[in-house]
Amino acid sequence: MLSLDVLGPGGPYRSRRQETIRDLAGNPVATLSLAPSLYVTRAIKAMRRAPALPLDARVAAFARAARAFATQSVAGLTPEEYQHTVSTVTGIPISVVRHATDDIARAAEQIHRSVENARPAAAVGSWRDPRARDGAAVWTRRGEVFAVHAAGNHPAVHQGWLDALALGYRVAVRPSRREPFTPHRLVTALREAGFGDEGIALLSTDHDVADDILRHADFGMVYGGADVVGKYAGDARVLPQGPGRSKILITAETDWEPLVGTIVESISSGGGTGCVNATGILVEGDPSPVAAAIAERLAALPSLPPTDERAVLPVQPVGLARRWDGYLRQRAAGTKAWLGGDGVVDELGDGSAVLRPAVHQLDSPFAEQLGLELGFPCAWVAPWDRDAGLRPLRDTLVLTAVTTDAELIDALVAEPTIANVYVGDHPTPWMAHGLPHDGYLAEFLMRTKTVRCGVVPAAGVSGGPPGARCRSASAPSRSPARHR
Repeated sequence: MLSLDVLGPGGPYRSRRQETIRDLAGNPVATLSLAPSLYVTRAIKAMRRAPALPLDARVAAFARAARAFATQSVAGLTPEEYQHTVSTVTGIPISVVRHATDDIARAAEQIHRSVENARPAAAVGSWRDPRARDGAAVWTRRGEVFAVHAAGNHPAVHQGWLDALALGYRVAVRPSRREPFTPHRLVTALREAGFGDEGIALLSTDHDVADDILRHADFGMVYGGADVVGKYAGDARVLPQGPGRSKILITAETDWEPLVGTIVESISSGGGTGCVNATGILVEGDPSPVAAAIAERLAALPSLPPTDERAVLPVQPVGLARRWDGYLRQRAAGTKAWLGGDGVVDELGDGSAVLRPAVHQLDSPFAEQLGLELGFPCAWVAPWDRDAGLRPLRDTLVLTAVTTDAELIDALVAEPTIANVYVGDHPTPWMAHGLPHDGYLAEFLMRTKTVRCGVVPAAGVSGGPPGARCRSASAPSRSPARHR
């Protein structure tokens, strides 16, 4: 049994209230300590008082943490033991967990590139920059403490909050109780690499205490479904991360047959559990041949335990898998099933079941199912025409547009509710470090302010913390002038 303690400003904390984490067969794997409300309040107050590390120290700490996270024992687990644990508890294929491990490490190694890309081109990173002597836009934090209600559908979601730590925020992570192993390992590696106990915390809580973390932080990010997005939509301090509803659009002048592999990869890559996996396929013309082709490819994917190296589909306890199946059947009523119409549950005989892919054809691009995102590979194929326009394509995290229509591409890129547009033969899960996922997080956490400062740091304190003693650059014998 692993013990996943709360990781607060005072070090690891094992609370009286704990929750047992079980694997797919129901066997206990770990105990997760749950922080009470008073502990959360005090922890965030302590984090607020803690100074931020200088930028160079933050970048170096990220590099050390990346190496440890991917290659060394952290919190008593080797990388292989950690990956096996995540796979047996969540049902995510072991190869997907391994890839996510490397991806998180690369994101940490390249974190400076990510935050630099987000900074406005005309802004400088510090008032100490020589350009600020005559007036410059300075890139500054809007607060001090950032809170995260993390998701548990995929380990790689924990790349999403690294930018906040790199920008100098102290970060409090509330892990998903479905998969607390990745944030526990990552937070431990970051603390040991130099961010310390007050720079980053793991505050696992129950639902009653969860909002306390957001209430006491300056800003927060919350993952969840449409209900979560609706709950926090009116709170300007909280950035909701809802369903991706990623899509593929194929226009009539393009040849779709060579793209079947890309479509299948978009639907099923990573087990089909991510917000970047395609769930809507819109076809200008008859969608039936496209639906038939992708159903044939998806049907060939094997049903295997998640720890099998060849596994590509998610696994859940039989009871939960059957609930998913029942929900799909209910929502798919009236559609044409190309795959999964007889059920998506394939039992493995150990109390768990593979969730197999499903492909359904819709009659209209405005069918409500087009916005339905499930926790396994599930695609809704619908007709589309120019009269339908952009409406069926809105509220999309990633849209792959297979088209040569420049005017249409202009409209898609300009549409505010489409976060990312890939034109041509590119799978929707494609991402690159340094590029925004759903905008840069820094757009939410930072601001520019004009600074004109005719002083330079006094000898011996160059690059020191804010508030370091300064001397005048233009008139060293006089007191520094006030600046506005």
